[in-house]
Amino acid sequence: MERQRKKLAEYGQEHLLRFWEELTDEDRHELENDVDELDLQEATLYFEKALESSRRIGQGTLDDKVQPIDEKKIASAKTSTKEELAMYEELGLKEVAENRVAILLLSGGQGTRLGVTYPKGMYNVDLPSRKTLFQLQAERILRLQDIAEQRCGKRGEITWYILTSEATHDATVAYLSKHNNFGLKENNVRAFKQGMLPCFTFDGKIILDAKHRVSKAPDGNGGLYRALENQGILDDMTQRGIRSVHAHSVDNILVKVADPVFLGYCLVSETDCGVKVIEKSSPSEAVGVVCKVEDHYQVVEYSEISKETSELRHPDGQLVYNAANICNHYFTVDFLKDVAHLHEKDLDLHVARKKIPYVNDEGERIVPKSPNGIKIEKFVFDVFRFAKNFAVWQGTRGKEFSPLKNSDSAGQDCPSIARTDLLNLHKRWLLDAGAKNVGDDVEISPLLSYAGENLARIANNQSFVGPQILE
Repeated sequence: MERQRKKLAEYGQEHLLRFWEELTDEDRHELENDVDELDLQEATLYFEKALESSRRIGQGTLDDKVQPIDEKKIASAKTSTKEELAMYEELGLKEVAENRVAILLLSGGQGTRLGVTYPKGMYNVDLPSRKTLFQLQAERILRLQDIAEQRCGKRGEITWYILTSEATHDATVAYLSKHNNFGLKENNVRAFKQGMLPCFTFDGKIILDAKHRVSKAPDGNGGLYRALENQGILDDMTQRGIRSVHAHSVDNILVKVADPVFLGYCLVSETDCGVKVIEKSSPSEAVGVVCKVEDHYQVVEYSEISKETSELRHPDGQLVYNAANICNHYFTVDFLKDVAHLHEKDLDLHVARKKIPYVNDEGERIVPKSPNGIKIEKFVFDVFRFAKNFAVWQGTRGKEFSPLKNSDSAGQDCPSIARTDLLNLHKRWLLDAGAKNVGDDVEISPLLSYAGENLARIANNQSFVGPQILE
């Protein structure tokens, strides 16, 4: 133990051993492992860097440094011709047919704010089919593979990489295994864990969660880049010949997985790092916006610009800072390798002030009622500045974005709204395909239609009454 004690003393963390004499052999072994796993040099540096970053953000707004996205860098269905949209889609489908597409599903979060203790991907919003987020997304992958084969005459497969955390990994793997990956080949589904970082008090001391256990938390969705390297995922992508990677969070019920139009646009733009955004619903919507800060693109949080700047409008009435970030990204595998090998250590670090359970000097575990420490996080979007050729695609909120973050009592970003948004989209698909009228609770299986296609024969001047599932 002397080796660990010396190591801890060097970084002012010897308090982690203050209950050593009281521990059983088993508990001592666990604490020794925890201490051995700590990279104290890095953890100390992270704490200082995160605090410095936090202080900088608190010093005022970025109003004098921000600029809107260059018009040449952003496009949308509204600004593209039918021919351009068809070309983007064709290129995206060809990429799928050629086995060059992977999905990176960011799924490290538990459904705590939803009032459940299991992974968010296992949540169902009470659709007629009772399908969960995982199942909806897996079935969209299957349908997209079929469309690509029909259009390109060649069967390609999409690899589904799922980023989990200590809290969600085992439950995620067991759930997908139990349901046979919802029809996806086992070889094409790989779950891998993000890293953990120690939690700190405000004065830089690592917190004990129990007398024999260090308090740790996931390193944020930006931990993706280190995990891709450490867990062998980048090597796997290279061996499979993957070029285009679509990364998105698990909690968007409307997500177009590996959206071929978005993929195709990024391929035509020859971008190494692209992002899909949507229009802000109002100047005060509490979302980050993609914009230029000095010489690079980044996500600027709503608290980092003033009310006046957020309300600026173009002559046509559009908000100047309008590109809401929805955690929806395109990366080339080469870009991900560059980030992992060259830039990961330079990622910004973010401070989250949290209520973190701790052991007091009497050895009692205390659950605080107010924030008492910090968790350090990395964000997936903090890599934009490393892009050689950045590009932005603007999607449509009603067709592509309805996040599931809160319980229904919050009244927004909640299960009942996600359910309504998905069923309303399905209603529009049927009416656009020629249905006479469509009642509530009519659901379309992703295996039947990915984005409204393949419905003309079924719709055909018919009336639909719910609850009903079209498969």
